[in-house]
Amino acid sequence: MPQNLEMKAVFPDLRSAAAIAKNLGARSKGILSQKDIYFDIPRGRLKLRILNKRNCELIAYTRPNSSGGRYSTYRILPGRDAAAAERFYAGIFDTCVIVKKKRRLFLYKNARIHLDTVEQLGNFVEFEVAVTHGRKQAVKLFQELAGAFGIKDSQTIEGSYGDMLM
Repeated sequence: MPQNLEMKAVFPDLRSAAAIAKNLGARSKGILSQKDIYFDIPRGRLKLRILNKRNCELIAYTRPNSSGGRYSTYRILPGRDAAAAERFYAGIFDTCVIVKKKRRLFLYKNARIHLDTVEQLGNFVEFEVAVTHGRKQAVKLFQELAGAFGIKDSQTIEGSYGDMLM
């Protein structure tokens, strides 16, 4: 199963975060409008991510709630009809919470840098380093990103945006 080393951190100034990402040489992939619907399941986490009101991804993942870097394992099932998928999964699972956000996406090496504005919560930076070249490389890249953005332990978030809204 694919694995990420990830972290979320409060970061009020997303304009400066974008400048940092660009200075690293990260490639901007645009702004995404996302709606994440978290479902109640017996273990792990399951969310339907609706992308720009059309496409969707069903994402099943497990990871601990801990601040700083944490590993997650995940599976993604892509979809093309977000409205039908939302009706379908809402008919099977109870909804826990819905998270709405604008995400500016940057790609850097084997990492995704997310600059998120989350409704009711504020601005955040999230790193997802794909463990594609081993954990040692993932940790090194993760530390490079945290250092470049000046992330302090006090800024990091233990759970998901969904956890914060619940």
